[in-house]
Amino acid sequence: MAPLPTAAAAVRCHPHILRRGLLPASSPLLPFASRVASSTPLRAQPLRFSLSPVPKSISSSSTSHIPVRSLFTGIVEEVGRVRRIGPPPTPPGGGGDAAPGVDLEVETKNLLAGTQLGDSIAVDGTCLTVAAIDTAASTLTFGVAPETLRCTSLGERVAGDDVNLERALTPASRMGGHFVQGHVDGTGEIAAFRPEGDSIWVTVRAPPEILSLLVPKGFVAVDGTSLTVVNVNEEAGWFDFMLVRYTQDNVVLPKKKVGDKVNLEADILGKYVVKLLAGRLEATSKCILVHQ
Repeated sequence: MAPLPTAAAAVRCHPHILRRGLLPASSPLLPFASRVASSTPLRAQPLRFSLSPVPKSISSSSTSHIPVRSLFTGIVEEVGRVRRIGPPPTPPGGGGDAAPGVDLEVETKNLLAGTQLGDSIAVDGTCLTVAAIDTAASTLTFGVAPETLRCTSLGERVAGDDVNLERALTPASRMGGHFVQGHVDGTGEIAAFRPEGDSIWVTVRAPPEILSLLVPKGFVAVDGTSLTVVNVNEEAGWFDFMLVRYTQDNVVLPKKKVGDKVNLEADILGKYVVKLLAGRLEATSKCILVHQ
C-alpha cells in the first residue's frame, strides 16, 4: 500500500500548479470532450478587524492551528458583481510610506441588510471580512491579504466579474450544505462541461494534495458552492460533479469557460482523517523501531 501523505503534504497550497500551459491541452483519461459552455460610506479602521493573527483565507497547511471563527454551508445566497479591485483610495493627507493593500468592492442587492462591519462573508468560497459598507452604492468592501491573492482566484477578478456570496452561519441558520470554512486549499481548472438532460457535468483538474482528500459521494466546495463529488481520478488528476438546473441559475460556475480557475476547499472531515492516520502511522513506526 502506498504511504499516506504527511499532513503538510496533503494540504500544501499550490496556487500556480494549474496555470494554463503547465497541463496538457487534452487528456485521453478525461471522461468526455470539452465544451465551452447617497450616504457616506462606512469604513473600518485597519486594526479593528484583525480577529486573529492569520488571514481569513490561507493555505490549509496551517488550518489545524486556526480556531474556526466563521462557518458556511456552501449554499450561495446571491451572485454579486465586482465593482472595483485594487489599492484602497488614498486617505486625506496622503497614505504614508506603507505599501498599499488590495480592496475588493462587491455590489450586492440582498446582503446589505443586517451586515455589519467586521462580519465574515464568503466571496467565491473565500472567507473575507467586511471592511466598509456603502448603502448608497449597494457595495461591500473587503481587504484582501497577499496570501489570499496567491492561494485563490480572487487576484484574477476584474470589475464586472460575478462572484458567489454567502454570509456566515448564525445559530438559527439551516445547515443546507456541509461545513465550509472559507479556507481555500488551492485552485483547480475547469477541464470540461457536458450536458445531460437539464443538468451539466463539470470536470475539474486539481492538484494531487486536494484530490487525495476527495471521495465519490463526498463534499467539495467549488467557488464556495457545496457540491457532491461523483468521480475522482487521481491518476489523471481530475474529479467531476453535476449541476442541477436550480444550481446553474444561482451560481457563477456555469458562466465560466474551460480553462478558468475555481477555488477549491476539501471537506474538513477528510483533512482530520488524514492527519489522524498520519500521526498513528508515525507513532507505529517509532514503536516498531524501538522494539527492533
